[in-house]
Amino acid sequence: MGIVTDTYEARVAAGALEPDPAQRAVLPEFDRIAEGLAGEAPKGLKGFFAKKPVAVPGLYLWGGVGRGKSMLMDLFHELVGGRRVHFHAFMQEVQAKLHAARQTGVDDALLPVGKEIGEGLRLLCLDEMQITDITDAMIVGRLFGMLMEDGVTVVTTSNRVPDDLYKDGLNRALFLPFIELMKTRLVVHELTSPRDYRQDRLQGAQVYFHPANAEARAEIDAIWSDLSGGKSEELVLKVKTREVHISAFANGVARARFYDLCGQPLGPADYLALAEAVRVLILEDIPRLSSENYNQARRFVTLVDALYEARVRLIASAADEPEKLYLEGAGSFEFERTASRLREMQAADWGAEA
Repeated sequence: MGIVTDTYEARVAAGALEPDPAQRAVLPEFDRIAEGLAGEAPKGLKGFFAKKPVAVPGLYLWGGVGRGKSMLMDLFHELVGGRRVHFHAFMQEVQAKLHAARQTGVDDALLPVGKEIGEGLRLLCLDEMQITDITDAMIVGRLFGMLMEDGVTVVTTSNRVPDDLYKDGLNRALFLPFIELMKTRLVVHELTSPRDYRQDRLQGAQVYFHPANAEARAEIDAIWSDLSGGKSEELVLKVKTREVHISAFANGVARARFYDLCGQPLGPADYLALAEAVRVLILEDIPRLSSENYNQARRFVTLVDALYEARVRLIASAADEPEKLYLEGAGSFEFERTASRLREMQAADWGAEA
């Protein structure tokens, strides 16, 4: 066995992890990469070791939500090192670096950006790869090729098999070489566990809290800590020419306040992008709604519709029960459907089939 398998089994024995045959099946791939990296000379050495290292074949781990992909990547990163970042955050960083490079007048901005990102890097762990933006689709192929040629090993997780990345996207034919690159340079492994561990954590748990007081916040803090593992990062969604910022995101779970999502001038495209990017949304401090905050109420209805259609799990704190959030004024009749959906989304098995 290897370092990742040994540590996994030790944590199972200690009761920190539940044994899962599908997770165990992929551990040899992590061990293979760990051993390959351990046998490499660190990048940046002079003399004989100045030669570029050959990238260890990486791993593309895909499967349904909540199966433990991010947990396994975190365990691997904890033991092996390298850089671990959510794919959305990584692409946002790349876009920012490209913008800065273009300001210098360079002919091909991706060349210095790729060199900067790969400098001294041996392992790049990217969580939750999904590509919905044509700009990202046109960048990743060349960038990943450059990184791999520079000796960077890539490990990534995704909810989609490589052939379904950027499915039905604009000019997808230009993206197909990237898919072939991933299939050629990375081992593609499906995590086939029938269990949704994220769903298991919420099974039978209260997910709608009212009123939105200190007690509700404490309950949500506990849920967030459990689902996020105590760490988070910013999620930036690119919608056409705009950006939507979610300040707290981890393991497919986003956390935001009502005002952050419904008090801002956001629309259906923004909420659809959010529903595509997350599997669980924690939404806090939903107020009572009326004609006085009609625009916020209208956005909330649109948000709930997007979450509902995408089967996203919603955890919320609100001023009152769903049926009592919007009692009178323009829009109150239409809100009855939203209240019904909020009730349905509280079911123990909501989102399990997503």
